[in-house]
Amino acid sequence: MNGKKVAALIALIIFIDQALKFYIKLNYFIGEEHALIGDWARLHFVENEGMAWGLKFGGGFGKIILTLFRLAAVVWGTFLIKGFIKQKYHSGFILCASLIYAGAVGNLIDSLFYGLIFEASYPYTTMVAHLFPSGGGYASFLHGKVVDMFYFPIIREGQFPKWFPIWGGEEFEFFRPVFNFADASISTGVIALFLFQKKLFKEPTEPIANGPEEASN
Repeated sequence: MNGKKVAALIALIIFIDQALKFYIKLNYFIGEEHALIGDWARLHFVENEGMAWGLKFGGGFGKIILTLFRLAAVVWGTFLIKGFIKQKYHSGFILCASLIYAGAVGNLIDSLFYGLIFEASYPYTTMVAHLFPSGGGYASFLHGKVVDMFYFPIIREGQFPKWFPIWGGEEFEFFRPVFNFADASISTGVIALFLFQKKLFKEPTEPIANGPEEASN
């Protein structure tokens, strides 16, 4: 898998991710939901202020640390992928790495710039955000919120036990998290690496050493 194909794939994933996020941010209010397929596949607008699963980390300062960590990871990932291509790693491995990298970039863009270019979105109202508002964005550089929209509540039955982390005592639901296209790209890359690791991480075949008689000649 050559560098041009990798770059094209990464650019396509980032474009799709950002196009979906712009559409949701500019047309939905927080909590707005519309069915895609039946009752189990929906578009549901939420914003993630921190880490995965909606967790937060240390307030405003923690948000800066988290965003800078993501930025450093993306920069490091750029050099890693270049190395994978140069060293001719398995095409499937490079594909998975590209999916993970593109997803990371997609979410990083939200954290870096969305606070600067968008108005704030509010729940329980028909008002939606505008791009480049005259009064400025809802947050400063590095403080943007990640836009999520895919929601698949396939199974709803019973309740989580009270001791269960995060959702203890709440209604059981699969699949509960709301995610975006970048998250899906990252998850696909990670799952594929796990499922096909024996093939993707296969050691190169070593040449057979000469026998004692041949070695002595």
